[in-house]
Formats: sequence, C-alpha cells, structure tokens
Amino acid sequence: MGFSAWFSRWWRRLFPRRTLGQRGEDRAARYLRRLGYKILARGRRLAPGELDLVALNGRTIVFVEVKTRTSADVGHPADAVDAVKQRRLTRLAVTFMKRHGLLEYPARFDVIAITWPDRRGRPTIEHFKNAFEAVGQGEFYS
Repeated sequence: MGFSAWFSRWWRRLFPRRTLGQRGEDRAARYLRRLGYKILARGRRLAPGELDLVALNGRTIVFVEVKTRTSADVGHPADAVDAVKQRRLTRLAVTFMKRHGLLEYPARFDVIAITWPDRRGRPTIEHFKNAFEAVGQGEFYS
C-alpha cells in the first residue's frame, strides 16, 4: 500500500464523512435554534429506536423526525413518516419523557423535510409543526 492510499484511509477514519441524513439533522437543528428552540438531544438511541431531535419550544417538548432526500423522485420526504413510524416515535417519546421525568410537560411531534439536490447548496427545509398526534393505546398512561 502506497503512502497516498494509507493517508486516505487514515484521514477517512479520523474524519468520517457525514451521511446525508446526518447533514440533514445538523441543518434541522440549526434551523430550530434560529427559531428559538433549545435542542435537548440529538440522535438519541433508546430501546425502541432512535429520536432524531428533541427540542424545547417554550414549555413544550418537541420530538422532531428529520427526513432528508436528494429529490422527490420517490415521494416527498415527509411521506416516509407513515403510521408505523408514528407509533414507533410515540413509544420513543414516552420512553424519553419517562426516563427524564418530563411526563408533566406538553409534547408534540414535528417533521422536518429537507430536500438537498446537490448536497452542497442550500437545501429546501419544510417544517411541519404538530405533524401527527401520539399514536397507540395508552402509552402516555402506562
């Protein structure tokens, strides 16, 4: 292995490329901070899955699902938050709120859809506040 190949592997290990999804989450967090939200958690892994962003808007805990696409060829990014995903996000939100003693606070679910055609320029950001209601049976009361 030559020096350039070794250096290239070393560099990628030291500074891994961020995926499109990670870059979208970065952009969404920056967007929310500009709106005055406080980011409480990013990429939080819990038993049922992962929460993209958890933010505080006033006294409301906001669970934000970020969907990033390079085009709308396979549908709008927000369309990926289907009923199954909504149920999973509801379980994750309850788990997060119980774990952090936040059950007395109001909560909502937002979706941020990002379309980033060339991954270099400015992406199109759409923020769907209160995108869906908590889905499931009794999760908030168990």
